[in-house]
Amino acid sequence: MQQHMHMLKDDITGLILAGGRARRMGGIDKGLVELGSKPMISHVLERLTPQVGRVMINANRNLDTYQEWTQTVIRDSTGEYDGPLAGMASGLEVTTTRYMLTCPCDSPLLADDLAVRMYKRSLESKAEVAVASDGCRLHPVFLLIHRNLLPSILAFLETGERKIDKWFEQHNFCVVDFADKPESFLNVNTLFEKQELASRFDFND
Repeated sequence: MQQHMHMLKDDITGLILAGGRARRMGGIDKGLVELGSKPMISHVLERLTPQVGRVMINANRNLDTYQEWTQTVIRDSTGEYDGPLAGMASGLEVTTTRYMLTCPCDSPLLADDLAVRMYKRSLESKAEVAVASDGCRLHPVFLLIHRNLLPSILAFLETGERKIDKWFEQHNFCVVDFADKPESFLNVNTLFEKQELASRFDFND
């Protein structure tokens, strides 16, 4: 196991999901919404980048802006705004590592040990998919996915289905407990939620 853990960064590509319409935010691109002194995508990147070998962003607009953070910005290949599972498929199409770790662009308190805990649990349980839990419920956009599942996602999307949990339940998956860090799943869907989060935590560092 220790040998596997040394390989962790070489084994995982990170994908930040920023491809949605953000209807509840009035259509604003959530990843670029300022929280504290910088956009939300910047907070997520700062936490995710040290954990993985490479970071990509899934986006369907403002691609030039997102490329200021990473050269690998990927549109949904199945058609724009097909949901996070379509973004995951697009990421897997260009992923060269064994696993891809996904998270949303609007969870600025992302756990700094997300990758290592997901990876360790996945190896222990020999799972193809690992999904994070806050101790009360699953968070299906926080996934560690084996690269060989791309055909499965594409076939699932072809049927018109979009629900991530309905997809991964077809596979050998494991649940990774983050009950000690429930705040890492706090996300921003409305301007009110942004204000609430900003009032509870200091994002100006």
